[in-house]
Formats: sequence, C-alpha cells, structure tokens
Amino acid sequence: MRQAILSGALVCLLLPAAACKIVPNPDPNDQSEALASQTDEARMAAYADANWESQVLPVIAEHEVAYDTWRQALSQGLDAAGEAHGLRPDGEANPWNFVVSGTGTVTEAKLDSRAAKMQVDMDGDGAADVVLQLGPIIRGTAMRDAMPFVVFTDFRDQIEFAKLARAMNERASAGLTRPEGDVIGQTVSFTGVFTLRAAGDTPEIVPVEIEMGATP
Repeated sequence: MRQAILSGALVCLLLPAAACKIVPNPDPNDQSEALASQTDEARMAAYADANWESQVLPVIAEHEVAYDTWRQALSQGLDAAGEAHGLRPDGEANPWNFVVSGTGTVTEAKLDSRAAKMQVDMDGDGAADVVLQLGPIIRGTAMRDAMPFVVFTDFRDQIEFAKLARAMNERASAGLTRPEGDVIGQTVSFTGVFTLRAAGDTPEIVPVEIEMGATP
C-alpha cells in the first residue's frame, strides 16, 4: 500500500502541472456553500430563529408599554405616542411600530383558519379595540420593522427583505400557545407588536405571548 501511494505521488511530480491538480480539504466551519444553496425562505427562517431569543425578545421587553398607557399617549397624537413609545426604521416617512401588553375580552374569533385571529374589547364597552393575529398567516411587517438591529441594506433586495418579514411573523405564531374551542367572552392577556399608520386605525397586533383566562 505504501509503495502504491509513493508511486502515485511520483507520477504526479513527473506529470506537467496542468495535469495534476491538488484539491484542498474543505473547511468544516465554512457554511457559505450551504447557505448559498438554501432558498430565501429557508435562510430568512434561519435568521429569524437565530435572533429570536437573543435580540427580538429583548427588544420587545425593553419597549413594552401597557395598552392603557399607550392609548393615553395616542390621545396627544400619533407622533407624540411614537416619540414616547414607538419604534420605526430610519426615516420620518416610515410608520410607527409599538409593543403593547394588556388584557381584554374576546368579542369575535376565527381560529379554524391559517389566518387565525381574535378581536378584543380593551375598555369594556363591548366593541373590539384591537385584533390579535394568531396566524401562521399574518398581515404586515411590524415584527420586522420594530427591530432596530434589522437594516434593509444588510439584505440582498426587497424580495429577500419581504421574506424576512414573513419568517418573523411565522416565528411569532409558532411560539404561541394557541387557544381552542369557544373563546368568545373569555379574557385574554397578550404582549405583541403592531404598526399604526393613523391614530384612528385599529391595531392589528402580532402577539408573542397570549394567555386565555376564564369568563369574567
């Protein structure tokens, strides 16, 4: 065996350089080829998952405000509420995003859908004040746009950036303990993120945490 190896090496030395190519062993720590072979969806899902515990949840914890406190700030105008409690990407043209927590009563629910949601009365008047988007299909880009560490220029293009928003929404949905059965009239406590473009709009919240309670 040793003689055969030495013979092969000798042949390689005697051949012209163009006829003998030395291939280096791959670096086991180099993930670039594996990442390049992934789809946009898979890469953005991996990005959302990798940053969820270390960055997303700390941002939410830092900027969380009680719903009633947020409503009081909003009474002074959207920009006033935004300056006090909001998050948004660089640029005044971008809408404000907020992180709120609160407890209300479910007035309407659609749980047998991939776009599952609940409407919630927050002030006891019987009318819904917010919508909780349970997903996994969730509208909007609030979860992405509320994150200061997410910068558009770090991504390839608008298509990839849009897929990141979807991946972060799906990650939020996957972390919920999903309600079941007839939840109308039950209380629900939540913490979540939403975008607000006008003061009179109904917040469509992407919750990262919900807890169902008993009927009041």
